[in-house]
Amino acid sequence: MENKNPERIVECGDAIEWLKAHDKFEGASVVASMPDISEFTNTTLAQWKEWFTTTAALIMSRCPDDGVAVFYQSDIKYEGVWVDKAYLVQKAAESVGMEQLWHKVVCRVPAGIATFGKPSYSHILCFSKNVRLHDMSRSTPDVIGDLGDKTWVRGMGLENCLMITKFIATHTNSTRVVHPFCGEGSILAAANKNGLNALGIERSPKRVEKARTLQISDDKKWIL
Repeated sequence: MENKNPERIVECGDAIEWLKAHDKFEGASVVASMPDISEFTNTTLAQWKEWFTTTAALIMSRCPDDGVAVFYQSDIKYEGVWVDKAYLVQKAAESVGMEQLWHKVVCRVPAGIATFGKPSYSHILCFSKNVRLHDMSRSTPDVIGDLGDKTWVRGMGLENCLMITKFIATHTNSTRVVHPFCGEGSILAAANKNGLNALGIERSPKRVEKARTLQISDDKKWIL
């Protein structure tokens, strides 16, 4: 039955501590986009990689077996080294016994244009313990050329948010999306747009307020 009045809850706090205090989210799927080393101080690359894989595994461990865990991550170029976050997320998935269902590439700029600070694309990866995709007729593009409208420069993009949450709504039995590190709430708004309840965790009070009110217009624009 379609949920015409999906709820949204946004809690202000540390996402890792919040996750540690909760068991698996029954009836839910999980979406995450975790911070990179630029948001840490006095942290080596090795320490950040360990934090990243450990946190990804923690997030996945809270996803029920019949749900999916979706990660949106952009690689970084750090002190002359390319850091592949897709690889780090895949390592975490193996450690908790999840299989990868799909891996999409999102073009941040048009093909053929050189970028310097960050690679020109981002990853969207989906994992599950029990969900399997046998009907290939329901496949969607693996390379996404348009992010859609964004709430801020590093945002996922409206089209990606709607794609992720629509996948959860149509390919799982989940009725809720849980989003640690929810930022300004783009995934939460997209989940509600697709009839799913949404729960976000964010440590910034300013972002929490935005995440509680962000909406999507019928012509696919953010209503801030």
